Amino acid sequence: MPKSFDYKHAPGHLIRRAHQFSYAVFMEETAAFDVTPVQFAILNALMDTPGEDQVTLAGRVAFDAATSGSVIGRLEAKGWVRREADAQDRRRKLLWVTPEGEQAVQGMKRAVARAQAKILEPLDAQERAQLIALLDKLVSGHEGGASG
Repeated sequence: MPKSFDYKHAPGHLIRRAHQFSYAVFMEETAAFDVTPVQFAILNALMDTPGEDQVTLAGRVAFDAATSGSVIGRLEAKGWVRREADAQDRRRKLLWVTPEGEQAVQGMKRAVARAQAKILEPLDAQERAQLIALLDKLVSGHEGGASG
C-alpha cells in the first residue's frame, strides 16, 4: 500500500490544475484589455441584466458578494461600469455597463474565444462537448445540492 495519497489523479487536484491553465491562457489572450475572467463574466452578466444589484450579480456569476465590490470598483475605475445607490434602499447598489464597457467587451470577444479554444485544444470535438457537459453537470449538481 502506498504511503501517500495519489493526489495527481484526484479530481480536486486535476480541477485546480485545469483552472490554473485556464486562467493563464485567459490572461495571456486578453492581456491587451487588462481584464480578469471574473471581470469579463460580470460585464457580460450586466449586459444581460442592466441595473442589477451588486449582491444578485455576484450570485449570478458565482463570486463572493463581499469581494465583488472591489472587482466592480476596478471596473468602475476603468469607466466600464456605472454604480448607483438604489432610490428605495440606499444601501443597495445598482449596476450598468457603460457604452465604453460594452465596446471593451465587444473587443474582448475574439480574445476570449481564442482562449476557450486553446484551453480545449488537446481534445477532439466529441471530447470537448463531453467535458463541457460533465463540468456543467458537476457544477449544477453541487449548486443545486443534488447528488448524482
